[in-house]
Amino acid sequence: MSNFHDQPAESLRQRLGINRRNFLTTCTAAAAGAIAAPVFGASPAFAQSQSQQGQGHSHGHGKGRNTLVPATKRGIILYTVRDATGRDPLSSDLPSGFREVFKELARYGYKQVEFAGYGQHANAPGGANLESVEGARLLRSWLDEYGLRAQGNHGFIPGSWPLNQPDTDTFKKHLEIASILGMDHVGTGGDPTGSDYKADWDVAADKWNALGDIAHRAGLKLYTHNHDAAYGFLLDGGPLDAQGRPTRSSGVRKLEYFLKVSDPRTVWLEMDIFWAHVAQYKFHTYTALDGSTREKVFDPAALVRAHNKRYPLFHAKDGTRNDTNGMGYDMVPFGTGVIDYTTFLSRVGEKNYRNPMVEQDNAPSSTDLGQSLKHAKIGYDHLAALREKC
Repeated sequence: MSNFHDQPAESLRQRLGINRRNFLTTCTAAAAGAIAAPVFGASPAFAQSQSQQGQGHSHGHGKGRNTLVPATKRGIILYTVRDATGRDPLSSDLPSGFREVFKELARYGYKQVEFAGYGQHANAPGGANLESVEGARLLRSWLDEYGLRAQGNHGFIPGSWPLNQPDTDTFKKHLEIASILGMDHVGTGGDPTGSDYKADWDVAADKWNALGDIAHRAGLKLYTHNHDAAYGFLLDGGPLDAQGRPTRSSGVRKLEYFLKVSDPRTVWLEMDIFWAHVAQYKFHTYTALDGSTREKVFDPAALVRAHNKRYPLFHAKDGTRNDTNGMGYDMVPFGTGVIDYTTFLSRVGEKNYRNPMVEQDNAPSSTDLGQSLKHAKIGYDHLAALREKC
């Protein structure tokens, strides 16, 4: 890593630039006036049916003082347009590769991007793999050219624990790339652990505390991006199974426990608001320590408010109700679903601190090659149109 630790993070940010290609995330933003989905804190049964969906209608660029997402905070995770960054520019007139995609996103009004990989098509400027110091400088030059800022990434998190030297070196390389790109945050698209058991979350917290400390010393905030499973209930008591593991819960959710045992000074989170709503739909009852079934409905906004500054990033992803797919929602372009972003963002506050990134996992299409960029434009317009409630 050469003399990485000897160079202030700010000077690295000014000197270098890199970008990560798209993979994962979610967050949602419905336009002002869109009809709400589940009421936060209410039973998922109260969520609207598909026939009651709202289609957010304002497409302004939100210059008023009552905008919920300031213009400088409107971002997108590049996973949404991964087909465009990966497209061969020699075979299409559509925006292709990082540079052209940056230009197009800036034209829509976006000011921030979140990376999910640094690969693009080999025929795009800079070549296929920009996961290097040189590639980061090139990406940074394009970001600067189009007035964009890299705010985070879904990248490498060591699998080993205790940390081994190769994983540590790779992690530090990604921190250096992030600093070159000008990021404040560096993260991953996965949960700290996929386990249901308290002991495994304790180990995960030790690991993330160690990684967070390394990132902190590099001037970066390490974050984890979570899907629905992390909001399931922790198995932390009751009778043991054949492997000696607990089978019941005290009612604490896995991610709530992680927030308690991880260091608030060095470990941060990115809430994917779509997946948080899926969790609200799926995980509303648990088997208590005494064997009874109890109800406890998840309130995503309340979790953010309880751990305010630990949530600098959101994925703004939208959905329509679907009670047949096991998740409760189908993904749709941001602002065209039923998730009530006006209420959510109003409840969590700190609009000059939060960084919502539009995401739509299923935006790319094999039949409409320009669809992901069209949906990115729709997402921006709805994000910009969000207004505070009177």
